Amino acid sequence: MAITAGGPYPWVIFNALSEHFGPITVIEENPESKAEMLKRRARKVGYVNTAGQLATMVASRLGKRFATKREAQIIDEFELQTAPGADQRIISVSSANDAECTRIIAEEKPNVIVLVGCRMLRPKTLAAIHAPIINYHAGINPKYRGMMGGYWALVNNDVENFGTTVHRVDEGVDTGAVLYQARMTPSPADTIATYAMIMAAHSRQICIRAVADILQGKQKIVTVNLPSKQWYYPPVWFYIRTGIMRGIW
Repeated sequence: MAITAGGPYPWVIFNALSEHFGPITVIEENPESKAEMLKRRARKVGYVNTAGQLATMVASRLGKRFATKREAQIIDEFELQTAPGADQRIISVSSANDAECTRIIAEEKPNVIVLVGCRMLRPKTLAAIHAPIINYHAGINPKYRGMMGGYWALVNNDVENFGTTVHRVDEGVDTGAVLYQARMTPSPADTIATYAMIMAAHSRQICIRAVADILQGKQKIVTVNLPSKQWYYPPVWFYIRTGIMRGIW
């Protein structure tokens, strides 16, 4: 079973899992509202930075219009499937933290649950789920927990840690035990609008291996000797300045 808020790159992962293991049930939640996100984020980084981050999110979505050619190249090169198949079973819920979602999981009795691009599960939700839960994260944990791990790796001149992590889910932000990681080098043509797709393209196998390990009862924990930090979207003034001065968009 899988949980997501939808979008092309999660389906790259889910279709790879389905091709390897057979049909999987996908629970699709409604994306978190901007009001909820702003309220929660402002408590951590303040209203000014939160407003700047929201502006970057808007700018990155507008930028997708100019990144369609590069994204199409990635999809073609890696033969990616970015949409659910016609016979894909999808169950819609308002939130992964709703009682309806945990009820569905209890009825389905999955052997493993894979999270890709959904909101954080609350402690109450985690306690109600009795299957192993793993998360696909677009960043190298623990150094790039949170948002935009690939972008921040480039900004920090840390391209060797441009990559992804599959980890167990606990109550923290991407703090669960690391199972697998994949590192890749983005093209100069890649931007904040295409990082997620190139990462997913290179990460299908680690997702398959992580699920297979759990199903076979031989889960492996990887020790990663890196500092731990949670990151957020860059505020728009930082994003524009870095893009102009360093070409990192």
